[in-house]
Amino acid sequence: MHREKIMVNKIRVSFFLPENLQQEVKEQMIKEGYDLKGKSRWITEAIERLFLIKTYPDLVKINDEMEGLGKLDSISIARKLKYRLDEAVINIRKAYPAIEGVQSRIVRTAIVQRLLRGDEFSY
Repeated sequence: MHREKIMVNKIRVSFFLPENLQQEVKEQMIKEGYDLKGKSRWITEAIERLFLIKTYPDLVKINDEMEGLGKLDSISIARKLKYRLDEAVINIRKAYPAIEGVQSRIVRTAIVQRLLRGDEFSY
């Protein structure tokens, strides 16, 4: 029953991620002590940290140039974070109406920022 309650508070989010970036995520997760089942947690942390950067919409816009959509992937995130993600999509679309696939771009931007900043990607 406890697991069922946890799953009710989680929601699946899909996004496209280039294969080379998927490999980098796996390698970094292992370096940071996560197992492969911890991917959702690792990416969730990356998204939460991205939202703390005031200029994150600009970072998402810059990420707009990333080539190759790659493979469809998905993670489970807390419903509360999904609401924040939905708000971010709306805000970015207002600022940059021509951007397509905003949710995927936000997730990719969060991942790239965490990979680039490592431990410096702090709150």
